[in-house]
Amino acid sequence: MLIPVILSGGAGTRLWPVSREAHPKPFMRIGGGKSLLTQTHERAMAVSGNTVPLIVTNRDYYFLSHDELADQEVKPQYLLEPTGRNTAPAIALAALWAIQQKNDACLLVMPADHLIKDTPSFYTSVQHAEALAKDGFLVLFGVKPTGPETGFGYIEMGNKVSQHANLVQRFVEKPDAVTAAKYLAQGNYVWNSGMFCFKASAILDAFAIYNPALLESAQKIWENTCLEADKMELPQAFGELENISIDYAVMEKAKNIAVIPGDFDWSDIGAWSAVADAIPADAEGNTHTSGQTIVIDSRNTHIESKDRLVAVIGLDNLLVIDTPDALLVADKSKSQEVRQVVSQLKARGHDAHKIHRTVNRPWGTYTVLEEGPGFKIKRIVVKPGASLSLQMHQHRSEHWIVVSGLAEVVNGDQVVTLEANQSTYIPAGNKHRLSNRSSGELALIEVQCGPYLGEDDIIRFEDIYGRAQ
Repeated sequence: MLIPVILSGGAGTRLWPVSREAHPKPFMRIGGGKSLLTQTHERAMAVSGNTVPLIVTNRDYYFLSHDELADQEVKPQYLLEPTGRNTAPAIALAALWAIQQKNDACLLVMPADHLIKDTPSFYTSVQHAEALAKDGFLVLFGVKPTGPETGFGYIEMGNKVSQHANLVQRFVEKPDAVTAAKYLAQGNYVWNSGMFCFKASAILDAFAIYNPALLESAQKIWENTCLEADKMELPQAFGELENISIDYAVMEKAKNIAVIPGDFDWSDIGAWSAVADAIPADAEGNTHTSGQTIVIDSRNTHIESKDRLVAVIGLDNLLVIDTPDALLVADKSKSQEVRQVVSQLKARGHDAHKIHRTVNRPWGTYTVLEEGPGFKIKRIVVKPGASLSLQMHQHRSEHWIVVSGLAEVVNGDQVVTLEANQSTYIPAGNKHRLSNRSSGELALIEVQCGPYLGEDDIIRFEDIYGRAQ
């Protein structure tokens, strides 16, 4: 049995302002199509014969992931981290799960934020990798370089271990341009894709030899993991594990490492320049995604816009990334430096590093329409049958006006039903809950008033999504 293990997380800071902490890169739709997470799930199904995959992700992304994959025929299992600790702890826990649940299966580890269009070629590489993994090898997927790329780590290939694979001679960090050109000319270097295949027992044996402390801690955490339905909640102690990649923890030390130089197309979509490369360009090299654009006398420019018309004139080699609450304009050659914007936003305490104007919640979404001193206006959409938590605010009152649908409102000791064009007022300090008992969406406008309007001014008493204090 080949079990896909999908690693889904990371803030994707180089893809700001579309990728943010609360809505990271796996949920991006490259070119307006399916999300990267959905594409990875479908690719996993194609190469594993529809084996139920394991998605390792932050617990904050569970409901978003669940909704994203709701239409998939095969639903995944989830291993939920309280906080991110890099790939080594995630893979160790996934292997422990596989040993307990599926005996000693082969694991196919795939990041959720890569783009591979040539699934048949990838499937061929997976077959070769699985055969080696069954013989005890820890197998990496390399990608044949298409140019002297400085943004990827490299693997130097050694002697042949099979017709389709080589031993790993050494790992190389991201090189400078001169060194990358040298690797390309030599022909025995491949990009490190961050994808792996190995038996669960083989990777655990490697942890026991090369990082026993991490394995011992992971085993204790697994013993205290809460198992329920389709998800497993890792305890808070997971956050105390060493923050280390699988390459540093095991791969660069182990001896039984093989690499398959794949012929499939691959991109880690690590920056906006990579997004542009993944989209067909016009005759002048310009690319754009969904939304209306007008491009005049411009070349090699990428435009990302969903809601607004964007017009550009006389641009060359630029990125124009427009979202409802933030606009990025940058030289394509500086796309790796977008993360500096995120660092500055964090330093200033600006919410734009974390959330969009429209924020996903387990029950639906809210969109901030306008805000200023002492007030905030939101549009709230509640999914059919969903409910917000029974909660209270200490610093703000709220006015709710129903736009469409049928709302059941708990307001203090009262329970009322509101239709379109009806409203209610919730004073600060009142316990309240909003529910949609109908078969369609519920939409309403919320007006908040008070001296403090932060999202952390919520005391939850009951919550069907497990978020109550």
